[in-house]
Amino acid sequence: MTVEEKVGQLFMPVLYGSRADATHQENQARFGVGTPAQVIEKYHLGGMILFPGTGNIVDARQLAQLTAGLRAASPDVPFLIGVDQENGLVSRLGDLVTKLPGAQTLGETGNPANARAAAKITGTELRALGISMDFAPVADVNVNPRNPVIGPRAYGSDPDLVADMVSAAVKGFHDSGIAATAKHFPGHGDTATDSHTALPVIRHTRAEWERLDAPPFRAAITSGVDAIMTAHILMPRLDPSGDPATLSKKILTGLLRNELGFKGVISTDALNMEGVRKKYGDSEVAVRAILAGADILLMPPDLPTAYEAILTAIKSGRITQTRLNQSVHRILKLKFTRSLDNKNFFPPPNKAPSLIKTSEHRQKAARLTAKG
Repeated sequence: MTVEEKVGQLFMPVLYGSRADATHQENQARFGVGTPAQVIEKYHLGGMILFPGTGNIVDARQLAQLTAGLRAASPDVPFLIGVDQENGLVSRLGDLVTKLPGAQTLGETGNPANARAAAKITGTELRALGISMDFAPVADVNVNPRNPVIGPRAYGSDPDLVADMVSAAVKGFHDSGIAATAKHFPGHGDTATDSHTALPVIRHTRAEWERLDAPPFRAAITSGVDAIMTAHILMPRLDPSGDPATLSKKILTGLLRNELGFKGVISTDALNMEGVRKKYGDSEVAVRAILAGADILLMPPDLPTAYEAILTAIKSGRITQTRLNQSVHRILKLKFTRSLDNKNFFPPPNKAPSLIKTSEHRQKAARLTAKG
């Protein structure tokens, strides 16, 4: 792969439009080309995230055709398509898929088998739609009742219960064949600030972090989670630098990689959130995230700027070829581990409507909801 192709693998932006081959004015304005397929080709993209408000999500057949077109636009390297489908409060696919209880409701059952069953249903329907990665489960322990951003998205306030639920959910996603992402490392549960709009500070000591925040992430790693998403939070007792965890080498490389032994993909949380943009510009944020240990740069607000910033950092030696290759290797390993190179991994797009919201899935969802 060329350096430009390797750099493209690091990015999972938002693309606009309901078809891979249809021009959308937002793509033209942001990327200089009109269709999602052209953006993928221009920047050698490794993946994208589906998002409401982009025109991506209309109905099942359309979405499956879109994802098939996106994959076809990257013929040489498997294309990763992700979505935030946590169920409950954060359900980006809305009524398109089976409505399942959120994490808090599942946690209330006290039975990890329920988290596994819900994740398997979700993963099965995502795969039917051509989606290969869910940015779930939430591994935060909701120890702060004033938390404005996590709350019912977490399985609960007991670290051991959350750990068991997260482990089960990871296995459920794997049962369906898609990649799972535990989030938000090193733990977003004890905040009273929303990282979408500001930079939260969590003052846990190392011992408190080990007791309250770490268990679900350790469980996710033990269960083979494919990716871990960072948190745009300050944890000064873990890193006194004043940088958010997303940009902290002490937290991502020192703690997550070296101490917890995570060998999978580290994805940033969305880079358009104020929690990470507050201190540095959009080009510098991208470079610092890679230097800290991140592999995937999710939803950069300005893809061309971030892409050029990474290229410039590589040419200057600030980001070494070795560091770039580490991330690309981890991303490619995820794709091949999840069989995204298999042309038959996803069902044909015309079958998608019959594979989602099936009577079996709706009945199981009703039983899960009733248990909560």
